[in-house]
Amino acid sequence: MTQVSLKVKNPQKPVKFFEGEFLVDSGATYTVVPESILKKIGIKPAGEEQFSLADGRIISRKVGSALYEYQGTERAAPVLFGEKDDSLLLGAFTLEALGLTLDPLKRKLYKALLRM
Repeated sequence: MTQVSLKVKNPQKPVKFFEGEFLVDSGATYTVVPESILKKIGIKPAGEEQFSLADGRIISRKVGSALYEYQGTERAAPVLFGEKDDSLLLGAFTLEALGLTLDPLKRKLYKALLRM
């Protein structure tokens, strides 16, 4: 398990943000932030999507857009509106947007070599 400190910002008002410790899950597509936090910083859902969990269950969650900042790099990516008992999760779309890759053996994030 790898956890990192990540800022989640409102794309329209970046001065509104949340900073927390996120579990890095390169197998998860989206980054998950509790809906209550996203509402507090003014991020609104743009729609709802269905997701398949590792145990085969299908769930529905609201999805929006956020700015993410990690160690001085800031990029936009989708955000999933977490519900009760959903963990803070840093997913693959956000890792890719930030140009990061996870080394599962050392449990660290590194700058990815980008391909064109």
